[in-house]
Amino acid sequence: MPWSNQGGGWQGGGGQGPWGGRPGGGGQQPPDLEELLRRSQEKVKRLFPGGAGGGFGGNRRGLVLIPLVVVAIWLASGFYRVQPDEQGVVLRFGRFVELTQPGLNYHLPWPIETALTPSVTRINRVDVGMRGALGEAGAGRGAAVRDVPEESLMLTGDENIVDVDFTVLWRIKSAADFLFNIENQEATVKAVAESAMREVVGRAQIQPILSQGRQETELSAQELIQRVLDQYGAGIEVTQLQLQKVDPPTAVIDSFRDVQAARADQERLQNEAEAYANRVIPEARGDAARITEAAEAYRNAVIADARGQASRFNAIYAEYRLAPEVTRQRMFLETMERVFGGMDKVIIDQDSSSSGVVPYLPLNELMRRTAPAGSAANGGQ
Repeated sequence: MPWSNQGGGWQGGGGQGPWGGRPGGGGQQPPDLEELLRRSQEKVKRLFPGGAGGGFGGNRRGLVLIPLVVVAIWLASGFYRVQPDEQGVVLRFGRFVELTQPGLNYHLPWPIETALTPSVTRINRVDVGMRGALGEAGAGRGAAVRDVPEESLMLTGDENIVDVDFTVLWRIKSAADFLFNIENQEATVKAVAESAMREVVGRAQIQPILSQGRQETELSAQELIQRVLDQYGAGIEVTQLQLQKVDPPTAVIDSFRDVQAARADQERLQNEAEAYANRVIPEARGDAARITEAAEAYRNAVIADARGQASRFNAIYAEYRLAPEVTRQRMFLETMERVFGGMDKVIIDQDSSSSGVVPYLPLNELMRRTAPAGSAANGGQ
Protein backbone atom coordinates (compact mmCIF):
# COMPACT_ATOMS: atom_id res chain seq x y z
CA MET A 1 0.00 0.00 0.00
CA PRO A 2 2.16 2.91 -1.24
CA TRP A 3 2.01 6.47 -0.09
CA SER A 4 0.05 8.68 -2.56
CA ASN A 5 0.88 12.37 -2.78
CA GLN A 6 -2.00 13.02 -5.17
CA GLY A 7 -4.71 11.80 -2.88
CA GLY A 8 -3.31 13.59 0.17
CA GLY A 9 -3.31 10.47 2.32
CA TRP A 10 -2.28 6.76 2.76
CA GLN A 11 -4.13 4.54 0.29
CA GLY A 12 -6.08 1.70 1.82
CA GLY A 13 -5.24 2.83 5.37
CA GLY A 14 -8.22 5.04 6.04
CA GLY A 15 -6.30 8.18 5.21
CA GLN A 16 -3.63 7.54 7.82
CA GLY A 17 0.13 7.89 7.27
CA PRO A 18 2.65 5.02 7.46
CA TRP A 19 3.24 5.70 11.22
CA GLY A 20 -0.42 5.65 12.16
CA GLY A 21 -1.28 9.35 11.90
CA ARG A 22 -2.81 11.48 9.26
CA PRO A 23 -0.60 13.60 7.07
CA GLY A 24 -2.40 16.75 8.03
CA GLY A 25 -1.53 16.46 11.69
CA GLY A 26 -3.28 15.20 14.76
CA GLY A 27 -1.53 11.76 14.57
CA GLN A 28 1.89 10.21 15.29
CA GLN A 29 4.78 11.92 13.50
CA PRO A 30 7.56 10.04 11.63
CA PRO A 31 10.47 9.11 13.96
CA ASP A 32 13.54 11.25 13.99
CA LEU A 33 16.57 9.67 12.25
CA GLU A 34 18.94 10.97 14.90
CA GLU A 35 16.83 9.35 17.58
CA LEU A 36 16.98 6.01 15.73
CA LEU A 37 20.79 6.25 15.47
CA ARG A 38 21.08 7.10 19.12
CA ARG A 39 19.01 4.10 20.19
CA SER A 40 21.04 1.82 17.96
CA GLN A 41 24.29 3.11 19.45
CA GLU A 42 23.01 2.49 22.97
CA LYS A 43 22.16 -1.10 22.07
CA VAL A 44 25.67 -1.61 20.64
CA LYS A 45 27.19 -0.11 23.80
CA ARG A 46 25.28 -2.58 25.92
CA LEU A 47 26.60 -5.41 23.75
CA PHE A 48 30.21 -4.10 23.79
CA PRO A 49 30.79 -2.24 27.02
CA GLY A 50 34.47 -1.68 26.27
CA GLY A 51 33.65 0.29 23.17
CA ALA A 52 31.82 3.04 25.01
CA GLY A 53 34.06 6.02 24.74
CA GLY A 54 31.48 8.65 24.40
CA GLY A 55 30.35 10.31 21.27
CA PHE A 56 30.29 9.04 17.76
CA GLY A 57 33.93 7.86 17.92
CA GLY A 58 33.16 5.36 20.69
CA ASN A 59 30.15 4.06 18.78
CA ARG A 60 32.31 3.60 15.68
CA ARG A 61 34.79 1.46 17.59
CA GLY A 62 31.93 -0.68 18.83
CA LEU A 63 30.67 -1.17 15.30
CA VAL A 64 34.13 -2.22 14.16
CA LEU A 65 34.11 -5.09 16.67
CA ILE A 66 31.05 -6.67 15.05
CA PRO A 67 32.84 -7.76 11.86
CA LEU A 68 35.78 -8.92 13.96
CA VAL A 69 33.50 -11.19 15.96
CA VAL A 70 31.88 -12.45 12.77
CA VAL A 71 35.31 -13.19 11.30
CA ALA A 72 36.34 -15.02 14.49
CA ILE A 73 33.19 -17.12 14.41
CA TRP A 74 33.81 -17.85 10.73
CA LEU A 75 37.39 -18.94 11.42
CA ALA A 76 36.27 -21.09 14.36
CA SER A 77 33.84 -22.91 12.10
CA GLY A 78 36.85 -24.71 10.57
CA PHE A 79 37.26 -26.98 13.59
CA TYR A 80 35.79 -30.45 13.14
CA ARG A 81 36.01 -33.78 14.93
CA VAL A 82 36.82 -37.14 13.36
CA GLN A 83 35.42 -40.12 15.27
CA PRO A 84 37.58 -43.24 15.95
CA ASP A 85 35.79 -45.23 13.25
CA GLU A 86 36.04 -42.44 10.67
CA GLN A 87 38.62 -40.87 8.40
CA GLY A 88 38.63 -37.19 7.52
CA VAL A 89 38.81 -36.07 3.90
CA VAL A 90 39.60 -32.36 3.38
CA LEU A 91 38.44 -30.68 0.16
CA ARG A 92 39.63 -27.29 -1.06
CA PHE A 93 37.13 -25.76 -3.47
CA GLY A 94 35.89 -29.33 -4.08
CA ARG A 95 39.33 -30.82 -4.74
CA PHE A 96 40.91 -33.44 -2.48
CA VAL A 97 43.73 -32.07 -0.34
CA GLU A 98 44.56 -34.46 2.51
CA LEU A 99 43.39 -37.19 4.86
CA THR A 100 43.07 -36.53 8.58
CA GLN A 101 43.14 -38.97 11.46
CA PRO A 102 40.60 -39.35 14.31
CA GLY A 103 40.53 -36.47 16.77
CA LEU A 104 40.05 -32.71 16.64
CA ASN A 105 41.23 -31.22 13.32
CA TYR A 106 41.05 -27.91 11.51
CA HIS A 107 40.47 -26.82 7.94
CA LEU A 108 39.95 -23.45 6.35
CA PRO A 109 36.32 -22.38 6.82
CA TRP A 110 33.63 -22.78 4.20
CA PRO A 111 33.52 -22.08 1.29
CA ILE A 112 37.31 -22.44 1.01
CA GLU A 113 37.61 -25.93 2.46
CA THR A 114 35.17 -28.60 3.59
CA ALA A 115 35.64 -31.94 5.35
CA LEU A 116 33.94 -35.29 4.88
CA THR A 117 34.13 -38.01 7.53
CA PRO A 118 33.11 -41.44 6.14
CA SER A 119 33.23 -44.47 8.43
CA VAL A 120 36.11 -46.77 7.44
CA THR A 121 35.61 -49.55 10.01
CA ARG A 122 31.89 -50.24 9.66
CA ILE A 123 31.12 -53.46 7.80
CA ASN A 124 28.60 -52.80 5.04
CA ARG A 125 26.34 -55.47 3.57
CA VAL A 126 25.00 -56.01 0.06
CA ASP A 127 22.48 -58.79 -0.70
CA VAL A 128 22.21 -60.19 -4.21
CA GLY A 129 19.27 -62.31 -5.29
CA MET A 130 17.11 -61.55 -2.24
CA ARG A 131 15.43 -58.69 -0.41
CA GLY A 132 14.43 -58.21 3.19
CA ALA A 133 17.34 -60.18 4.68
CA LEU A 134 18.38 -59.51 8.24
CA GLY A 135 20.87 -56.69 8.33
CA GLU A 136 19.59 -54.96 5.21
CA ALA A 137 18.50 -51.36 5.56
CA GLY A 138 14.79 -51.08 6.31
CA ALA A 139 14.42 -54.77 7.19
CA GLY A 140 13.34 -55.79 10.64
CA ARG A 141 14.30 -58.84 12.57
CA GLY A 142 11.13 -60.65 11.54
CA ALA A 143 11.20 -59.55 7.92
CA ALA A 144 10.63 -62.28 5.37
CA VAL A 145 13.25 -62.90 2.71
CA ARG A 146 11.94 -62.33 -0.80
CA ASP A 147 13.69 -63.94 -3.73
CA VAL A 148 14.63 -61.84 -6.78
CA PRO A 149 14.85 -64.24 -9.75
CA GLU A 150 16.31 -61.68 -12.15
CA GLU A 151 19.37 -61.47 -9.91
CA SER A 152 19.61 -65.02 -8.54
CA LEU A 153 19.02 -67.25 -11.59
CA MET A 154 22.37 -68.10 -13.23
CA LEU A 155 23.56 -70.48 -15.95
CA THR A 156 26.25 -73.04 -15.09
CA GLY A 157 28.99 -74.38 -17.31
CA ASP A 158 27.05 -77.58 -18.06
CA GLU A 159 24.01 -75.55 -19.22
CA ASN A 160 21.93 -75.93 -16.06
CA ILE A 161 20.11 -73.14 -14.23
CA VAL A 162 20.83 -72.61 -10.55
CA ASP A 163 19.26 -70.19 -8.04
CA VAL A 164 22.04 -68.45 -6.06
CA ASP A 165 21.45 -65.98 -3.20
CA PHE A 166 24.55 -64.52 -1.57
CA THR A 167 25.74 -61.68 0.64
CA VAL A 168 28.83 -59.48 0.23
CA LEU A 169 30.39 -57.85 3.31
CA TRP A 170 32.70 -54.91 2.60
CA ARG A 171 34.29 -51.87 4.19
CA ILE A 172 36.06 -48.70 3.07
CA LYS A 173 39.78 -49.24 2.53
CA SER A 174 40.68 -45.77 1.21
CA ALA A 175 38.27 -42.92 1.92
CA ALA A 176 39.62 -40.68 -0.86
CA ASP A 177 39.28 -43.36 -3.55
CA PHE A 178 35.88 -44.35 -2.20
CA LEU A 179 34.50 -40.82 -2.41
CA PHE A 180 35.96 -39.64 -5.73
CA ASN A 181 36.68 -42.65 -7.99
CA ILE A 182 33.22 -44.19 -8.10
CA GLU A 183 29.68 -42.89 -7.82
CA ASN A 184 26.83 -44.66 -6.01
CA GLN A 185 29.24 -47.01 -4.26
CA GLU A 186 26.75 -49.54 -2.91
CA ALA A 187 25.13 -50.04 -6.32
CA THR A 188 28.59 -50.45 -7.86
CA VAL A 189 29.53 -53.15 -5.33
CA LYS A 190 26.27 -54.95 -6.00
CA ALA A 191 26.68 -54.85 -9.79
CA VAL A 192 30.29 -56.07 -9.58
CA ALA A 193 29.31 -58.85 -7.16
CA GLU A 194 26.49 -60.12 -9.37
CA SER A 195 28.69 -60.04 -12.48
CA ALA A 196 31.54 -61.87 -10.72
CA MET A 197 29.25 -64.57 -9.34
CA ARG A 198 27.73 -65.16 -12.78
CA GLU A 199 31.22 -65.59 -14.22
CA VAL A 200 32.29 -68.04 -11.51
CA VAL A 201 29.07 -70.06 -11.81
CA GLY A 202 29.33 -70.04 -15.60
CA ARG A 203 32.74 -71.77 -15.41
CA ALA A 204 31.63 -74.47 -12.93
CA GLN A 205 29.43 -77.56 -13.05
CA ILE A 206 26.14 -77.63 -11.19
CA GLN A 207 26.93 -80.63 -8.98
CA PRO A 208 29.96 -79.12 -7.15
CA ILE A 209 28.07 -75.86 -6.64
CA LEU A 210 25.17 -77.67 -5.00
CA SER A 211 27.32 -79.90 -2.77
CA GLN A 212 30.99 -79.87 -1.87
CA GLY A 213 32.14 -76.95 -4.04
CA ARG A 214 30.37 -74.12 -2.17
CA GLN A 215 33.46 -72.89 -0.32
CA GLU A 216 35.56 -72.87 -3.47
CA THR A 217 32.81 -70.88 -5.23
CA GLU A 218 32.76 -68.32 -2.40
CA LEU A 219 36.54 -67.82 -2.49
CA SER A 220 36.69 -67.55 -6.29
CA ALA A 221 33.86 -65.00 -6.42
CA GLN A 222 35.36 -62.94 -3.56
CA GLU A 223 38.76 -62.78 -5.26
CA LEU A 224 37.18 -61.75 -8.57
CA ILE A 225 35.10 -59.00 -6.93
CA GLN A 226 38.14 -57.62 -5.13
CA ARG A 227 40.19 -57.66 -8.32
CA VAL A 228 37.53 -55.74 -10.29
CA LEU A 229 37.03 -53.15 -7.51
CA ASP A 230 40.79 -52.61 -7.35
CA GLN A 231 40.82 -52.00 -11.10
CA TYR A 232 38.12 -49.37 -10.58
CA GLY A 233 40.16 -47.79 -7.77
CA ALA A 234 37.07 -48.00 -5.57
CA GLY A 235 38.94 -48.00 -2.26
CA ILE A 236 36.78 -50.93 -1.04
CA GLU A 237 37.89 -54.13 0.65
CA VAL A 238 35.64 -57.19 0.39
CA THR A 239 35.90 -58.90 3.77
CA GLN A 240 33.64 -61.90 3.15
CA LEU A 241 31.23 -63.48 0.68
CA GLN A 242 28.54 -65.83 2.00
CA LEU A 243 26.36 -68.11 -0.10
CA GLN A 244 22.92 -67.98 1.53
CA LYS A 245 21.08 -70.35 -0.79
CA VAL A 246 22.16 -72.49 -3.74
CA ASP A 247 19.25 -74.49 -5.16
CA PRO A 248 17.86 -75.55 -8.51
CA PRO A 249 14.96 -73.46 -9.85
CA THR A 250 11.70 -73.86 -7.93
CA ALA A 251 9.91 -75.46 -10.89
CA VAL A 252 12.33 -78.42 -11.05
CA ILE A 253 13.57 -78.66 -7.47
CA ASP A 254 11.62 -81.90 -6.81
CA SER A 255 13.26 -83.59 -9.80
CA PHE A 256 16.68 -82.41 -8.64
CA ARG A 257 16.00 -83.84 -5.21
CA ASP A 258 15.16 -87.19 -6.78
CA VAL A 259 18.40 -87.03 -8.74
CA GLN A 260 20.28 -86.18 -5.55
CA ALA A 261 18.70 -89.15 -3.77
CA ALA A 262 19.66 -91.46 -6.64
CA ARG A 263 23.21 -90.17 -6.55
CA ALA A 264 23.31 -90.70 -2.79
CA ASP A 265 22.17 -94.29 -3.30
CA GLN A 266 24.79 -94.70 -6.01
CA GLU A 267 27.52 -93.43 -3.72
CA ARG A 268 26.28 -95.71 -0.92
CA LEU A 269 26.32 -98.76 -3.16
CA GLN A 270 29.76 -97.84 -4.46
CA ASN A 271 31.03 -97.52 -0.90
CA GLU A 272 29.56 -100.91 0.01
CA ALA A 273 31.11 -102.50 -3.08
CA GLU A 274 34.48 -100.96 -2.27
CA ALA A 275 34.21 -102.22 1.31
CA TYR A 276 33.39 -105.74 0.05
CA ALA A 277 36.27 -105.59 -2.42
CA ASN A 278 38.62 -104.38 0.28
CA ARG A 279 37.60 -107.35 2.42
CA VAL A 280 37.55 -110.09 -0.24
CA ILE A 281 40.65 -109.13 -2.22
CA PRO A 282 43.05 -109.41 0.75
CA GLU A 283 41.51 -112.77 1.68
CA ALA A 284 41.92 -114.03 -1.88
CA ARG A 285 45.48 -112.76 -1.97
CA GLY A 286 46.18 -114.52 1.34
CA ASP A 287 44.72 -117.80 0.07
CA ALA A 288 46.70 -117.49 -3.16
CA ALA A 289 49.89 -116.86 -1.20
CA ARG A 290 49.16 -119.84 1.09
CA ILE A 291 48.49 -122.18 -1.86
CA THR A 292 51.59 -120.93 -3.64
CA GLU A 293 53.74 -121.51 -0.57
CA ALA A 294 52.25 -125.03 -0.08
CA ALA A 295 52.96 -125.87 -3.72
CA GLU A 296 56.50 -124.59 -3.33
CA ALA A 297 56.94 -126.72 -0.23
CA TYR A 298 55.53 -129.82 -1.96
CA ARG A 299 57.75 -129.24 -4.96
CA ASN A 300 60.82 -128.89 -2.77
CA ALA A 301 59.85 -132.03 -0.80
CA VAL A 302 59.30 -134.11 -3.95
CA ILE A 303 62.54 -132.90 -5.47
CA ALA A 304 64.45 -133.64 -2.27
CA ASP A 305 62.88 -137.11 -1.98
CA ALA A 306 63.65 -137.87 -5.62
CA ARG A 307 67.21 -136.77 -5.14
CA GLY A 308 67.47 -138.95 -2.01
CA GLN A 309 66.07 -141.94 -3.84
CA ALA A 310 68.47 -141.36 -6.69
CA SER A 311 71.39 -141.06 -4.28
CA ARG A 312 70.30 -144.27 -2.51
CA PHE A 313 69.98 -146.11 -5.81
CA ASN A 314 73.41 -144.94 -6.87
CA ALA A 315 74.85 -146.11 -3.56
CA ILE A 316 73.17 -149.53 -3.84
CA TYR A 317 74.25 -149.85 -7.42
CA ALA A 318 77.82 -149.11 -6.42
CA GLU A 319 77.64 -151.85 -3.76
CA TYR A 320 75.95 -154.20 -6.21
CA ARG A 321 78.80 -153.87 -8.66
CA LEU A 322 81.27 -154.83 -5.92
CA ALA A 323 79.32 -157.99 -4.75
CA PRO A 324 76.32 -158.76 -6.95
CA GLU A 325 75.28 -162.05 -5.25
CA VAL A 326 75.40 -160.68 -1.76
CA THR A 327 73.60 -157.55 -2.80
CA ARG A 328 70.83 -159.53 -4.54
CA GLN A 329 70.35 -161.68 -1.46
CA ARG A 330 70.23 -158.67 0.82
CA MET A 331 67.76 -156.89 -1.43
CA PHE A 332 65.58 -160.01 -1.53
CA LEU A 333 65.54 -160.31 2.25
CA GLU A 334 64.80 -156.64 2.77
CA THR A 335 61.98 -156.79 0.27
CA MET A 336 60.46 -159.90 1.88
CA GLU A 337 60.75 -158.22 5.28
CA ARG A 338 58.99 -155.15 4.04
CA VAL A 339 56.22 -157.19 2.36
CA PHE A 340 55.55 -159.78 5.08
CA GLY A 341 56.42 -157.64 8.06
CA GLY A 342 52.77 -156.77 8.76
CA MET A 343 51.22 -160.14 8.05
CA ASP A 344 49.99 -162.58 10.77
CA LYS A 345 51.22 -165.78 9.04
CA VAL A 346 53.97 -168.30 9.48
CA ILE A 347 55.51 -169.87 6.39
CA ILE A 348 57.36 -173.20 6.78
CA ASP A 349 59.39 -174.76 4.11
CA GLN A 350 58.06 -178.34 3.69
CA ASP A 351 61.21 -179.53 2.00
CA SER A 352 63.29 -178.90 5.07
CA SER A 353 61.70 -181.45 7.42
CA SER A 354 64.69 -181.44 9.63
CA SER A 355 64.51 -177.71 10.16
CA GLY A 356 63.90 -178.18 13.88
CA VAL A 357 60.43 -176.53 13.89
CA VAL A 358 58.24 -178.13 16.53
CA PRO A 359 54.45 -177.94 15.95
CA TYR A 360 52.55 -176.36 18.83
CA LEU A 361 48.94 -175.78 19.83
CA PRO A 362 48.03 -172.04 20.06
CA LEU A 363 46.05 -172.19 23.30
CA ASN A 364 45.99 -168.42 23.73
CA GLU A 365 44.36 -167.88 20.36
CA LEU A 366 41.80 -170.63 21.03
CA MET A 367 40.88 -169.14 24.41
CA ARG A 368 40.42 -165.62 22.87
CA ARG A 369 38.11 -167.07 20.24
CA THR A 370 36.07 -169.09 22.79
CA ALA A 371 35.48 -166.16 25.17
CA PRO A 372 33.65 -163.91 22.67
CA ALA A 373 31.44 -166.84 21.59
CA GLY A 374 30.35 -167.55 25.20
CA SER A 375 29.50 -163.90 25.89
CA ALA A 376 27.26 -163.76 22.81
CA ALA A 377 25.34 -166.93 23.97
CA ASN A 378 24.69 -165.45 27.43
CA GLY A 379 23.40 -162.31 25.91
CA GLY A 380 20.95 -164.25 23.75
CA GLN A 381 19.53 -166.07 26.78
